[in-house]
Amino acid sequence: MGRNPFHLVEFSPWPLTGSMGALFLTSGLAGWMHGYSYMTLVLGVVLIIITMIQWWRDVIREATYQGLHTTQVSKGLRWGMILFIASEVCFFFAFFWAYFHSSLAPTMEIGSCWPPTGIIPLNPFEVPLLNTGVLLASGVTVTWAHHGLMEGDRTAGLQGLAATVALGVYFTCLQAMEYYEASFTIADGAYGSTFFVATGFHGLHVLIGSTFLMVCLGRVWLQHFSTGHHFGFEAAAWYWHFVDVVWLFLYLSIYWWGY
Repeated sequence: MGRNPFHLVEFSPWPLTGSMGALFLTSGLAGWMHGYSYMTLVLGVVLIIITMIQWWRDVIREATYQGLHTTQVSKGLRWGMILFIASEVCFFFAFFWAYFHSSLAPTMEIGSCWPPTGIIPLNPFEVPLLNTGVLLASGVTVTWAHHGLMEGDRTAGLQGLAATVALGVYFTCLQAMEYYEASFTIADGAYGSTFFVATGFHGLHVLIGSTFLMVCLGRVWLQHFSTGHHFGFEAAAWYWHFVDVVWLFLYLSIYWWGY
């Protein structure tokens, strides 16, 4: 550390356990979908959860207690998060491509119309509009928390993060209710599959983002962040804003335009 600004990480078992978890998860999913036991899938999920908790615990220790995250290291982490969000943009781009491929030129098999014959789409001015307001409000509260941290106002940081997490959980509950009451399923042709895959993966991202922000809430409570050193929170805020923007595109294209 004395000769360069970079952090040379110690030997760690977590890349190995993470790759094993990914192997068991994918093979377990394939096996479960073909009627075999789901125990391999469960093992993969458990390994991945353990890896995430332990690996990020180590990163928090390096940053907070050991002081190993220099300016150069923080810059690398920022670029890593930026590239990760860019990969997520490409991930969702594929779902939007599938949706517009089916909706802009509907084939005879689905009645040459969109939504397909027999599908009753969800009203965009009911729960989807409420969910849009909830996520936009959460973008405001997470920004409030960020400004609180930058100004050294721990109370504002705690209140803003708690409100953001609560809004994220509320969004998830509303979406679960919407899925339960929908008149179509993921098995209902191109509309059902594109709708549930796109909105379902977004819902998964909301759950991940809510967990990310809950961890940050705990770290603010434990005073891990300073006014100039809080990238763990900034990464969560960037991710949350990305989730907000994706939802706006989902709402406008799938709910409103496709109604």
